[in-house]
Amino acid sequence: MSAHVACRLDELASGAARRFDVEGRSIAVVRIGDDVYAIGDTCTHGEVSLSEGEVIADRKELECWKHGSAFSLVTGEPFTLPAVLPVPVYDAAVVDGNIVITIGQQEHAS
Repeated sequence: MSAHVACRLDELASGAARRFDVEGRSIAVVRIGDDVYAIGDTCTHGEVSLSEGEVIADRKELECWKHGSAFSLVTGEPFTLPAVLPVPVYDAAVVDGNIVITIGQQEHAS
């Protein structure tokens, strides 16, 4: 298990997503208010970057910009077609003003 600082919390606007490459993984980090989420950045349907999509804050979802599949920021499960497979979910937390992603045992695909 390893922890990585993605960026400072104030460098990511609320309602925004940004891609980070950590240990060979592309991870979309999303901020909603003071909460942060980290999921696999690659759509399981179209293999495009989810971090370029729209954050749906009230439902805690990230929508793929290409075909519209929306993924849960909590479970990684797709809520809408055409995607049917989940993306991995990583632990994310704010520590001393930094967004920290933990890779390891907490990583899971639902």
